[in-house]
Amino acid sequence: MAIIGKIRDNGWLVLIVIGIALMAFIMGDWSKITGNSEPVYGLGTVYGEKVDDKEFSEAVNIARTNAIQQAQQQGQQPQEVDESRVWKSFVEELLLEKEYEALGIEVSDDEFDAYLYAKAGFEPQAEFLNSPAFTDSITKAFSPKKLEARINEMRESTEPEQVTAWENTEEYYKTKRRQEKYFDILGQGIYVTKLEAKNDYLADNEKKSISYVIKRFRDLADADFEKMATDSKLKKYFESHKNDKKYQVKENTRRLHYFEINIKPSGEDIEQFNDQLDNLKKQFTATTNDSAFVTNRDNSELAFYTSGPYSTAIPKSHRKAQEGKYIVYPDGIDQLYKDAVLGDVVGPYEYNGSQSIGKVIGFTSDTINARHILISVNEGDDVVAKEAFADSLLKEVNNENFESYVSKHSGDTGSAAKGGDLGDFFFGDMVPQFATYVADKPIGEIGMVQTQFGFHIIQVTARKGRKYPRLAVVQKTLKSSQKTNKAIESEAYDLLYKLDEKLSNVNDPYKRIARFDTTAARGDYFSKTLELRDNAPAFTSFNTRYAEDKLLDLVFTEEVEVGTLVNSPIKDKDRYIIAIFAGKVEKGEPKFEDVKDVIKADFIKEQKVKKLKSQMKKKKLSEIKGTGVTEQTAEVTMANTQLSGVGYEPKVVGAVFGLGEGKRSLPLEGTTGVFVVKLDKSLKVLPTKDKEYGEQRDKLASARKAQLQTTTRRALTELADVVDNRRLFNTGVRR
Repeated sequence: MAIIGKIRDNGWLVLIVIGIALMAFIMGDWSKITGNSEPVYGLGTVYGEKVDDKEFSEAVNIARTNAIQQAQQQGQQPQEVDESRVWKSFVEELLLEKEYEALGIEVSDDEFDAYLYAKAGFEPQAEFLNSPAFTDSITKAFSPKKLEARINEMRESTEPEQVTAWENTEEYYKTKRRQEKYFDILGQGIYVTKLEAKNDYLADNEKKSISYVIKRFRDLADADFEKMATDSKLKKYFESHKNDKKYQVKENTRRLHYFEINIKPSGEDIEQFNDQLDNLKKQFTATTNDSAFVTNRDNSELAFYTSGPYSTAIPKSHRKAQEGKYIVYPDGIDQLYKDAVLGDVVGPYEYNGSQSIGKVIGFTSDTINARHILISVNEGDDVVAKEAFADSLLKEVNNENFESYVSKHSGDTGSAAKGGDLGDFFFGDMVPQFATYVADKPIGEIGMVQTQFGFHIIQVTARKGRKYPRLAVVQKTLKSSQKTNKAIESEAYDLLYKLDEKLSNVNDPYKRIARFDTTAARGDYFSKTLELRDNAPAFTSFNTRYAEDKLLDLVFTEEVEVGTLVNSPIKDKDRYIIAIFAGKVEKGEPKFEDVKDVIKADFIKEQKVKKLKSQMKKKKLSEIKGTGVTEQTAEVTMANTQLSGVGYEPKVVGAVFGLGEGKRSLPLEGTTGVFVVKLDKSLKVLPTKDKEYGEQRDKLASARKAQLQTTTRRALTELADVVDNRRLFNTGVRR
């Protein structure tokens, strides 16, 4: 029942609810103290055994450390570690370790040394070949001695971190070697027969020239067949097809139906917002301090201001708009900015869900041409000396001798061959210091800037093309008022209360779900279905962790009954969710109620097939008429079953290879409609000189080996019945 809905009418229930919650809290702690809360699943299970949470946490920490180190090396901000990827790798390694143990795969000390130091036929590790620390400075070949010296240094270090780093490295390479041996063993079992190779060759090379017509399913409205889809007929169809592979349930899931009540601004909110924008535009036009106005949080949600070139704004269709470095405005107002002069205010206009008002504070040319002399600064160079040298050149360089100084001193070999000319570019194509200089300095003036590459002596030679505005921008987003939010919240609670009342006298749980869907539809809400996997529940269409947790609590609570409503509307950012538990879907043979919607769609499709076949039976291609029905031609092979403008039709193309020349097929059910096909000509297959199909066999074997690791890992995961319980464990729903 919708408990919260009742509380609104019966305040005395609050004390009972709080009392129950308090007892649950106390008893929960008591059970932990007495040891009765030992988790059944923990973070998850593999072959029914609980995953060690400490080992998994360590794997996450290692991944996080590696991400930080990699980001530092690349001069970037570290990305948040995706724990789901870590989990996947962690579980796969657990499964592979069990395989190594079962097969007795080990790496001896002698084998490890040979593997690491590239002896006894082993190739050097790629990462060692790419590192100057482990290659000969003259020959650039791998140097085992350098590697050995580094390993000994780490082993014998007095710093615990160095010793631990070596131990982790040693474990990594031993694991890598065991994995290579395991997949080498599996690879020995890959074999391609001559018949397989021959069939593959024919699939690629045996072509058929065909003519066909199609009557598409989409041209018949589902509504025209709805009356035929009675429960009795659907159940009969289900009984005939329930053992079809497509209906078999592959894993246990839990299903819920839900609809959403969107929190959106009222008419009054919109009117007040428009008035606010009008006043804001007037103030923005009048102000003489654009920087202070824009950065005032009362005026704008976009607290950013610069008068430099990076305030340049470009239309959405501009070639650079997707780079994320510039202010972007809709194409529809481009003409307003083309016509604007300094100080003009344009807007408000909608962009990315907000209303923007732009004030023109300058302009930037679309295309710039410049030349430069680069005094390169490399690692270990004396920066002060390099700067002094660049300064001395700057005093000597002029318009006439610029090219000669380029050829003598520039470290940019690409532009040096062209007298330092960088060609035409958009200012933002360059690093920031360079870009700022070329966007604003007078044409012909020679100056200098420093970047990460060194010191640039620059001369801007031309600016071309249209000018784009530099903008100071204020931005506001229309939001619902507190008054509107309270009204929508009340609407959500009232609706849940009414739903609870309507469902309270319905005993059949599946009829409760049907009543839920019907009631939602009558209120102009669209009921959706969500299925959560028992072994790894995951969400894709929810905005908050809170909402997800509440739904998990609904469907995974022990002994939850089909037809159970949420006890209160669930706030999910800008909407409320009302949901009902629609039952468990067990692995194996389906129940009618669980696949009713799919059965109905397939039943209707079957009726369409019958109708279309009757229209096309015993007719020549030219006699089959209908909206958009025209005779088409194609060349097909068994390897490529795509028909242009139609899509992949394997059943239809496969049927072609059973026809004689000049013969046509009976009406054929395809993926997109019903076809009648005529085989015009079987094109001659070029004979192969390779009678053993060796090249084809090698190609197939290589493809299978390329997929070996992926398919093996997937198969082991399925065999182990892996349960990813992290989401439920952390939420406290299933432990």
